[in-house]
Amino acid sequence: MVSPFTLPPTGFGPGSQPDPDGELQYMTMPSGMRTYSPHIPEAGDIAALAEALALLAEMAAACEVVAQGAPPVGFDLAALSPAARRVMADALGQGEVSMKLRGLPAVMVQESVFAGVWMLLAADMDMVEIAPVPVLARTRAHLPHSPAVGVLARRVAGLANAPAILAELVDKSRQYQTGQMAHVVNLSLLPHTPEDLDWLAEALGEGAVTILSRGYGNCRVTACAQPHVWKVQFYNSMDTLILDTYEVCDMPEVALAAAEDLADSAIRIRDVIGAMQ
Repeated sequence: MVSPFTLPPTGFGPGSQPDPDGELQYMTMPSGMRTYSPHIPEAGDIAALAEALALLAEMAAACEVVAQGAPPVGFDLAALSPAARRVMADALGQGEVSMKLRGLPAVMVQESVFAGVWMLLAADMDMVEIAPVPVLARTRAHLPHSPAVGVLARRVAGLANAPAILAELVDKSRQYQTGQMAHVVNLSLLPHTPEDLDWLAEALGEGAVTILSRGYGNCRVTACAQPHVWKVQFYNSMDTLILDTYEVCDMPEVALAAAEDLADSAIRIRDVIGAMQ
């Protein structure tokens, strides 16, 4: 009887494996996570420095009270002298979260290196807001850029679970009360087709707020026109989508500065003030 096995077996023995002395090819590793490091701005104008330091001290105090539950506090940077405004821009820097708010006026939002300290820039607007998230991001969120048409969205071949997912999201949206725990629909764990995703996007519409959070990887948050519904997508540092969800909530937690963050920002701002004096 002839053996069905090759003798000697292939894949074993000398010469069957890569040369151990050769160069190993490693997979590209993710880049490092951004961490906070204090930046001390330089200012040659003593008057501008004093003006900026006084405003920074007010911002530190505001961080403390907002961390304890007080309403957001705003500061008008347009009132600063040009030299003091440059010192403020240097001291605040740019953090990991940015936002685009549609509407009149359109507003660009950039979190500073101090969590919960937001810079808002628009026509006739140059301000800093101390808050878990800017007030305008809440009030404008679900103003329709494209309307939520629900089940009237165009039916196409290939739909599978999208109608059932839509029914769940609309039901939770209608029942949602401010302060409730977020309801999350994890598309990464549900069977769906590309047509499902396109149909849901049309059915839920698009709101007026887009948020990008950069850290160890990226998170993109888009408000839907359907009230309280947000599209939240997480990407790794190689820009691969790793988590795709819809959330029914006031504001996704990933976009919020926590009370602990605000309290920590008060300490960090005072550290910068001390170093600048």
